[in-house]
Amino acid sequence: MSASMQPLNAAMYAVVFLLISRIELILGYDENPRTCPSPCTCFGDLLDCSRLKRLTNTLPPPPLHTTCDKQPLFLCVYRKLNNNEFEMVPDLGPHAANITTLILANNRITKISLEQLRPLQSLETLDLSNNSIVDIKADSFPALPLKNLIMNNNRISTLETGCFVNLSSTLQVLRLNRNRLSTIPAKIFQLPNLQHLELNRNRLRRVEGLTFHGLHALRSLKIQRNGISRLMDGAFWGLSNMEVLQLDYNNLTEVSKGWLYGLLTLQQLHLGHNAISRIRPDAWEFCQKLSELDISSNHLTRLEESSFVGLSLLDELHIGNNRVSFIADGAFRGLSHLQMLDLQNNEISWTIEDMNGPFSALDKLRKLFLQGNQIRSVTKKSFSGLDTLEHLDLSNNAIMSIQGNAFVQMKKLEELHLNTSSLLCDCQLKWFPLWVAEQTFLPYVNASCAHPLMLKGKSVFTVRQEDFVCDDFPKPQITVQPETQSAIKSTNVTFVCSAASSSDSPMTFAWKKDNEVLNDAEIHNQAHLRAQGGGQGRETEVTEYTTTLQLRSVEFTSEGKYQCVISNHFGSSYSTKAKLTVNSKLHNLLVLI
Repeated sequence: MSASMQPLNAAMYAVVFLLISRIELILGYDENPRTCPSPCTCFGDLLDCSRLKRLTNTLPPPPLHTTCDKQPLFLCVYRKLNNNEFEMVPDLGPHAANITTLILANNRITKISLEQLRPLQSLETLDLSNNSIVDIKADSFPALPLKNLIMNNNRISTLETGCFVNLSSTLQVLRLNRNRLSTIPAKIFQLPNLQHLELNRNRLRRVEGLTFHGLHALRSLKIQRNGISRLMDGAFWGLSNMEVLQLDYNNLTEVSKGWLYGLLTLQQLHLGHNAISRIRPDAWEFCQKLSELDISSNHLTRLEESSFVGLSLLDELHIGNNRVSFIADGAFRGLSHLQMLDLQNNEISWTIEDMNGPFSALDKLRKLFLQGNQIRSVTKKSFSGLDTLEHLDLSNNAIMSIQGNAFVQMKKLEELHLNTSSLLCDCQLKWFPLWVAEQTFLPYVNASCAHPLMLKGKSVFTVRQEDFVCDDFPKPQITVQPETQSAIKSTNVTFVCSAASSSDSPMTFAWKKDNEVLNDAEIHNQAHLRAQGGGQGRETEVTEYTTTLQLRSVEFTSEGKYQCVISNHFGSSYSTKAKLTVNSKLHNLLVLI
């Protein structure tokens, strides 16, 4: 390098050095150790002045070289000022425009205004939870790039029209839980980019149509624990991208397509802990993409053939903790993708004891929960069609009898949960302990005998094979089946059904028409003793019971399938179903001709 170039290079280095020094001075860098402004703490981009209980409406100016964990103050973009005594949004100084997150929860702020928030030109997240704000006025928010607004647990009772208009282009999350909102004005949320809205624990009782119109991008809406009893038609219309709707813990009484109108993309609907007693036949017409439906802890007593029509994409169905005792034949037809069905803690009995494959349409079902019902017997047809089932829970049922090979068709069963102390340990149960051990279900099964007396209280897994004998039959056995009949209109019809039992346990009788119990029917019952041959030439005395159903002056509406149910302490027996056909006198005359 020539001697003439050396002074030039030295001058260039000097200029660069002076420039860097000037930049460091402007940015607040120097060689002195940097400290966080007392009494706050700093970490990364966070300046934490929370829980000091001595900051009021203005912040003391920080020292010139205040830093945020080796960053200059204006790079401290996250500010935590929660748990202090602010009564308004404080002045955050000359660097307020750089703040992206501001946490002011647990203060004493009573209102927010455009002037207080205008300096926060980079603000993306604002947390004002646990303050004393009573309303959100139309001039509360300036135009900010706000994405997340959290105002839980205030005293907000009023939303003025246009209160969110200046946030319409950016807001994505709005949380207004635990406030005092009793009404929501229609179209108040003109927020086309909002994705998540939470209104839990307010005081809403009724949601009008078009309430949420304007929330075209909304994906989840939570309105739990409000006490809502009415959802008007079109209440959620306009939510064309909604995926999750949570309405748990309200006072809804029915599901109808009117208030579900427009929810074409809905995937999860949570309706647990309401007072729903009815699902209208066409309820799911507008939300057929549901994959999860929760109607647990309601007042349902019946599942009709139309209860779930249209839900062919459903994966999970929760109906536990209702009062379901009636499940129509075909109630689950069409649920071709269902993998989990929860029916625990209902009043189900004859669905399992007598129906022919009540779950046979669910050929993809993997988990079935039936614990806590009133099931007393399991038959070969109880679970027919469930070839893919892996988990079956029958615990907390007083199961007395399990028909031979009742579970054999479930080749993929991995867990069978069963606990009962009511089993009839006779020759028909001999197969059961061997099968349970062979399938390695022993950890999940706790089963003991109630009859005969010599085995009472013993685990079925400790009973010797030769002790499973059929010396008696305490559970009723049908001996006379009701017969199919044809009758002329306005004549009387009689159905007769008999059953015998070796037990002196009191009997109860019921007649059903098309699976519905006839509570007000004319029924006559009688009993008599008869001798029956026993083993080794012995005769035993059994009680035979006869129940008669009298139908007087039958009408065409009397047509149907009739069945008797005879029960005692050891279980129920179901007769075959006898069909009644009612003809007119003219029809009979034509037949004779």
